[in-house]
Amino acid sequence: MVKEEIKYKETGIEWVPTIPSQWEMRRIKTLFTFRKEIVGEDSSQYKVLSLTVQRDGIIERDIESGMGKFPATFDGYQKIEPNSIVLCLFDMDVTPRIVGFSELTGMISAAYTNIVPKEKVYPKFYYYYFLNQDRDKSLYALGKGIRITLREDNFGSLFAPYPSYEEQKAIVEYLDAQIEKINLFIQKKQRFIELLKEQRQSKIDEAVDGTNKNWFNKKLKYIAEIKFSNVDKHTIEDEIPVRLCNYVDVYKNDYITNDLEFMNATATETEIEKFTVLKGDVIITKDSEEATDIAVPTFVKEDLENVVCGYHLALIRANENEILNEYLFRKFQSSELKAYFAIEATGVTRVGLSMGEITGVKISYPKSIEEQKQIVSHIKTETATIDTAIAKAEREIELIREYKEAMIAEAVMGKIL
Repeated sequence: MVKEEIKYKETGIEWVPTIPSQWEMRRIKTLFTFRKEIVGEDSSQYKVLSLTVQRDGIIERDIESGMGKFPATFDGYQKIEPNSIVLCLFDMDVTPRIVGFSELTGMISAAYTNIVPKEKVYPKFYYYYFLNQDRDKSLYALGKGIRITLREDNFGSLFAPYPSYEEQKAIVEYLDAQIEKINLFIQKKQRFIELLKEQRQSKIDEAVDGTNKNWFNKKLKYIAEIKFSNVDKHTIEDEIPVRLCNYVDVYKNDYITNDLEFMNATATETEIEKFTVLKGDVIITKDSEEATDIAVPTFVKEDLENVVCGYHLALIRANENEILNEYLFRKFQSSELKAYFAIEATGVTRVGLSMGEITGVKISYPKSIEEQKQIVSHIKTETATIDTAIAKAEREIELIREYKEAMIAEAVMGKIL
């Protein structure tokens, strides 16, 4: 597409301040129909679909893999057809992605919002538009309640740009072509990272494998204190200001340090006393959109000031006369525990772990604290070069994704015509 001189007009809407002069602004409910057709007893003929950030949108879930648990019946699921846009308008503060575009026919949890286009709407244009709103959090900002939910009727009343059908189609074709190139670059980098992580994983597994060794093998509840945080992201006038270590901080980082930009929130005195994060703590994810993202650990590497553990996380503090926190962190990184928790995770729209499933996991570890220290040191030495290479490749992916997001934002706002 050739960038030409474009005339713009103001919309008076905060998240879409200007659009090309030939475009209109229309309410979403005039462009899409909200559809929720429950599958009923014939659910066996449909593929089970899921909205995921990990594999870019709507995917088919593998119910035969044993990874995660599924309901006994899918009677309450809704039908999904190609060219549908699926949105997660609840728990928007913790959901890694709130929008997906379905090119599949299947069924998905009725908790999601499913919209299908009316005439003169090229649906993928609006997928890209909502994807941009997902990135800049404009939909999240409109949500209300403890679980940050945007009601469907309120969502339908929002305004969105309305180019001509031909312009919608041309913008999608341009974005599809550019994104295909970007995704190919990302896929190659991700494969490189996967190979590095396989090397890294094998070194961790080998170091913490207690099979055929004279090690202790005890349930976690006997060697550590485990707490499920209930501290949300809200700021409440009568509560005390804190910095919040939230789900994303844990999911994306092996180590929690002062370099991270923690979210500002508030908590009660009781919550602060119970969930303040201390140096040496292990924190794991206890809820996620996929079973493989359950029990992802991080290690608190240094003293932090006024940082509290947020919800959807479990705070674990080992009895260091028995087991080192950092050794326990490495044990949580092992393939053995990852497989255990992926199988134990339960749920439909989001999967999670109960307190019993976490406290009941068996941890193998050397009887000697000195031997635990040696193992921790060995893992650091063996993985240092690998971690550096992974960080470099991940930064390259981050930069190209930033470019991709900026390109989508310009396209759906009419800056590329």
